[in-house]
Amino acid sequence: MKPISIKDLLTSEPDGREVTVLGWVRTKRDSKNLVFIQVNDGSCFASIQLTFDRNSPANGADANNIEESLKDVTTGASVKATGSLVASPASGQAVEVTLKTLTVLGKCPTDSYPLQKKNMSMEYLRENAHLRARTNTFGAMFRLRSRMAFALHTFFQERGFVYVNTPEITCSDAEGAGEMFQVTTLSLEKIAELAAKAGAKGMDPAKAASIVDYSKDFFGKKASLTVSGQLEAETLATALGKVYTFGPTFRAENSNTPRHLSEFWMCEPEMAFYDLFDDMDLEEEFLKYLLNFALTDCEEDLAFFEKRIQPGVIKQIQHVVETPFKRISYTDAVKELEGNNAKFEYPIEWGRELQTEHERYLTETVFKSPVMVYNYPKDVKAFYMKQNDDGKTVRAVDVLVPGLGEITGGSEREENYEKLLKVCEERKMDMSNYQWYLDLRRFGSVPHSGFGLGFARLLRYITGMANIRDVIPYPRAPRLADF
Repeated sequence: MKPISIKDLLTSEPDGREVTVLGWVRTKRDSKNLVFIQVNDGSCFASIQLTFDRNSPANGADANNIEESLKDVTTGASVKATGSLVASPASGQAVEVTLKTLTVLGKCPTDSYPLQKKNMSMEYLRENAHLRARTNTFGAMFRLRSRMAFALHTFFQERGFVYVNTPEITCSDAEGAGEMFQVTTLSLEKIAELAAKAGAKGMDPAKAASIVDYSKDFFGKKASLTVSGQLEAETLATALGKVYTFGPTFRAENSNTPRHLSEFWMCEPEMAFYDLFDDMDLEEEFLKYLLNFALTDCEEDLAFFEKRIQPGVIKQIQHVVETPFKRISYTDAVKELEGNNAKFEYPIEWGRELQTEHERYLTETVFKSPVMVYNYPKDVKAFYMKQNDDGKTVRAVDVLVPGLGEITGGSEREENYEKLLKVCEERKMDMSNYQWYLDLRRFGSVPHSGFGLGFARLLRYITGMANIRDVIPYPRAPRLADF
């Protein structure tokens, strides 16, 4: 008999028909005559209850087989059960299944099952990442993650965007920070041996690095894992109009904090013929769409996060959905903050990046709304951002939300060849890796804009999870890559 998901069973009519339940045991209660088994298959937050009445005359010959199977029914065991779908007299559930047959497919010893432990910490569950999806918290997390990925694609597909896949291996650094994981087939042992010999000869360490002959490497030059698909997405936007990427990116930043990952998913739309304010309009529409989708489509799982993880998270999300985003220039934002520098751990002045405490002060205290800060100093932003006529600022924007700070960041891209080349030269960039990018400005250049959304950051905001490592199935961070 084909199994039906527990999600569908729980919304079915209790008409007495025979059904098959497949899943993992959450709990078993065994009294003198009655046995209650809660089974979950991951399709929804709720479990379905299986009941067995030892005194029921309907049990027949199968009663002995059920009794034998019950000996192996423990938390975590996988089972196959058949029975009648009937109305449940218990509160909080509409239906239950009265057992006719019960088979334990996979035993789960209680003395060694890691999730048998009570009051498990997030750190403990992180150490058992291969099993943590079976808990209520992470089952809800990964179902919600799936639905939000669907919502992301739906938003762009409904608006005529083309989904593109940009390379994960690259020779260019979109962020210019140099914090990239290198990809090589060269022998690390051989490189270490050459470096040791160079050091023994008194060679400067910086010069010693030049002994590596990347022409013999797999790609013929130094290559790394990408920190962003933006630059490549621009090539496609200037041919297809509106595109978006959604995939993994990597950053070798040695930050062991609850806000950093070394591998994370980014969504990066790029739009030809969009200026900065078109870009800002799309960012606001996009974020409101995603958060509203979470409220309306993920109610059951979101209710769990509201109750058990961060009370008030639903109200916070609703506030962002219902409130117009305030738009303010970086210069005006700094003026607003400078008068309150005594309240900050990091005092602010014009020319410095805003810290999280500044961003939250603007959203939670000053404006009590999401805030879009635009026109940042050029020296704190990436090389590709379009310069304003003042010569000091670029057309960049960060979107800030209450309770978090920055959630997306974007800009209008510099479309003028000479201006972009000058910035690259001022920053002493290796132009051999960026000629193709400059070509976009030589051949049919157009104004264009885009932004980036860290998917894990969005999920952390929606769920209220304190650590970003708990919104991705297998977190990668400094000294954390066990699975």
